[in-house]
Amino acid sequence: MADGDIRAFLAFEIPSSVRSRLAEIQEVWSRDFPPARWTRPEGWHLTVKFLGNVGPSVLGALIAELVPVLGGLSAVPVRLGGTGFFPNPARPRVAWVGGSAGGADAVFQAVEAAAEAVGFERENRPWTIHLTQARLKKRWPNAAVEDYLDRGADLVFETFYCREVVLFRSDLEPRGAVYTALERMPLG
Repeated sequence: MADGDIRAFLAFEIPSSVRSRLAEIQEVWSRDFPPARWTRPEGWHLTVKFLGNVGPSVLGALIAELVPVLGGLSAVPVRLGGTGFFPNPARPRVAWVGGSAGGADAVFQAVEAAAEAVGFERENRPWTIHLTQARLKKRWPNAAVEDYLDRGADLVFETFYCREVVLFRSDLEPRGAVYTALERMPLG
């Protein structure tokens, strides 16, 4: 990393009401499921694009590209619900909560186009909504994987609206990453 570079990403924030309810659920899950490294509620967000280590001038150029474009897009209704695993339930490494986000694809495409205009590579995969809950220390037994998926089938949260895309700084610390909002870019 060059001097002055910061580790950055763009994301939607999770409202405190949803965060609190999910934290209560996660507290139960962390006791009920095999050992895993459970994520901290204060770090929960829905990543739109990970930028990596970036200099301030590039971030400034990206913000200048994004602000007018995002201002023309509508707020994104998000409804968290359901669970899954990356890469898949047969080889679970990351447990997540999913959901739906109407209109998020327009935001994702706008972010990709603006990022490409200032020198970032385009993401080849489509954007999918997921909120990381745990990183598995070792593979969970099939019964635990099925239980996590079954619990997710009944998991539905209130709809909330993401009205901005936030540029975050990510500082890696021994207790985990700490995220700081650097810029808030409103959606129309």
